[in-house]
Amino acid sequence: MYRKTYNVAVVGANGAVGEEILTVLAEIDFPLDKLIPLASSKSVGKEVEYNGEMFSIIELTHDVFSDYKVDIALFSAGGSVSAEFAPSAVKAGAVVIDNTSHFRMDKNTPLVVPEVNPQDIKKWRETGIIANPNCSTIQMVQTLKPLDEAYDLVRVDVATYQATSGAGKTAMEELVNQMQAFFAFTLSDAEHKVFNQQIALNVIPQIDLFTENAYTKEEMKMVNETVKIMHKDVHLSATCVRVPTLRGHAEALTLTFDSEVDANEAREILAKAPNLVIVDNPEEELYPMPATCVDKNETFVGRIRNDIYSGNILHLFIVADNLRVGAATNAVRIAQKWVELEENI
Repeated sequence: MYRKTYNVAVVGANGAVGEEILTVLAEIDFPLDKLIPLASSKSVGKEVEYNGEMFSIIELTHDVFSDYKVDIALFSAGGSVSAEFAPSAVKAGAVVIDNTSHFRMDKNTPLVVPEVNPQDIKKWRETGIIANPNCSTIQMVQTLKPLDEAYDLVRVDVATYQATSGAGKTAMEELVNQMQAFFAFTLSDAEHKVFNQQIALNVIPQIDLFTENAYTKEEMKMVNETVKIMHKDVHLSATCVRVPTLRGHAEALTLTFDSEVDANEAREILAKAPNLVIVDNPEEELYPMPATCVDKNETFVGRIRNDIYSGNILHLFIVADNLRVGAATNAVRIAQKWVELEENI
């Protein structure tokens, strides 16, 4: 399938997303020649696992990309790290696939979900960087694309139910620690540092900071990224909520189209779309849930139904593993598509 192998650097290799990237690379048998796991000097000496082998963390420096002749650099260590070190990777000749928000809305940097806009990967040479969208955006646009092609999407109203892992390992630990405190009858004394409120036995209708228009940055990411990815001025309103789960973002979608939509036909369309799995049998209580999507590379779709009042409105519920579909898997799929395009030049 592949004509050559590639030196791949993973920046933030021992983080939650970095570890998933290594797992996905191994699962798909990516054409990897040399793995270069990178992190800050604090992590040097630690090890990560790839395909049954242990690899020592190498310190992230500006020269490491040229020293190891990196072809592909997968960044997932925070926006400030990407801002500082991604240009060095590009200068060394690597293509950067960045999982942070830093480059997403740069007009010259492609923002890619391979199932939706793979053609945009060809623009990577303008900056040397391909941006990975926000986790909540990725699973949503995977679902929107085939329905838009069939019915002409004009508006999206979405409420998200986002797992603590979206805020990193320490956020997951905070939930676990608070639940342990609850069972020890000391929840009222438990600390919350990652989140601004108690997350155990609670939901927080705020992810990231509020902006001047009363929407949060997370909600505006979904608005702006969807337009850029789909190349369409879709009207979108989002309410993003943090919930006390560890992995798996869920989203309740209300979709308005320019034409009449039939739920059964829409279900058939979605069933044929790439990397979507229909779980939609209410009579048997089958529907997408975070607990059943962990470690999966697909987006699960269910509760597909017509609006009671308007024939051009469809409702559905989607779930995906945010560390996989919403981050690592999408980044690796971008890398796969990039390799395919480069080898077909």
